[in-house]
Amino acid sequence: MRAPAHDKPDLELALLRRGMHERAAERERCTQCGRTPLIGEWVYVYEGESILCALCRAVEQRAPTASRLVHGPEFGHTIKTADQRAA
Repeated sequence: MRAPAHDKPDLELALLRRGMHERAAERERCTQCGRTPLIGEWVYVYEGESILCALCRAVEQRAPTASRLVHGPEFGHTIKTADQRAA
């Protein structure tokens, strides 16, 4: 039988919490609502490096200086196959 989740040792819980805090710190968040944009969603960069999600952009009166698509963690690390057949 498995032990209940609340019986885990303190060290294991501390390591789990530290890992979650480190991952949360790496994520981009909307400066207006604090929401983490979803993969495939557009984010908009304004002066002063503030980032707004697509939902909060409708409220902002200024034009963004840049926009970009949110990628997943595998972006740039995938294998691309090349067609090696003779033409």
